[in-house]
Amino acid sequence: MALYNLGSINTDWFYQVTHCPMDGETVAADGCVNGLGGKGANQSVAAARAGSVVHHIGSVGGEGVWAVEQLKSMGVDVTHVAIELTGPTGHALIFVTPDGENRIVIFPGTNRMIEDADVKTALSRAKPKDTLLIQNETNAQAFAAQRAKARGMRVVYSAAPFDLESVREMLPHADLLAVNSVEAAQLAEALGVEITALPVPELLVTRGAKGATWHDLKEGESLFVPAPKVDPVDTTGAGDTFAGYFCAGQDQGLAVAECLELAVGAAALKVTRPGTSEAIPSLSEVRLFLESLPAAQ
Repeated sequence: MALYNLGSINTDWFYQVTHCPMDGETVAADGCVNGLGGKGANQSVAAARAGSVVHHIGSVGGEGVWAVEQLKSMGVDVTHVAIELTGPTGHALIFVTPDGENRIVIFPGTNRMIEDADVKTALSRAKPKDTLLIQNETNAQAFAAQRAKARGMRVVYSAAPFDLESVREMLPHADLLAVNSVEAAQLAEALGVEITALPVPELLVTRGAKGATWHDLKEGESLFVPAPKVDPVDTTGAGDTFAGYFCAGQDQGLAVAECLELAVGAAALKVTRPGTSEAIPSLSEVRLFLESLPAAQ
């Protein structure tokens, strides 16, 4: 099977700061670097490094060809990444504090200029039971989901950055909804239901340093896996790493418990490294990391 990812591609600019600026405050950065990012690109890299065949569907500006080449070098098929000359590549400004936490501002750029025709062409190769990943940093999500369902594909919707109207539009098409604990609570409140009564077959809730919970909402089953304790350097992209690894595990037919364990381990290992896509660990690194943990973890 294979994963198709309709996802954002960004240039990430990282600024190391002692603290994030308050209103009206100017803060001098101690360092500045850039690299490949975007929720979509991060998830594609994570899934590829977890061992799945990944086809990325997206768009960059003329100055963003380097990002496409980098995705390709990381094992992602980029046949369906368009070069859009009428707009700039998306980018993100990421402020990282000494404890590894961050604040992020994104500009979508060409991530919001993806043509329906390009999505249709990309998915024409997909087979039943292949997976389509979608996030909220591009356009064409509903169109892609409808095409995917018509082909018998599994649709995984990572509802971030969180937007209630986008979630409402996508829920009818999603086989798996992935959110963090805050977003899950917001969505349940907005719909007037308990988290475990959300209208999707499967729900995946990430809880940061606490771990993650998978819910089979049709059967009423849940499974929780705690996160290993690590010293975070940069938490940027941890959720994307988790999502990519979890979906890759399911794509490869692994048991849910193993999918969760690998995804939690990959995210924990990622946050010990600075950066985004280039900091996502390989499957062999994740397995070695998990094997090295004390039995209590």
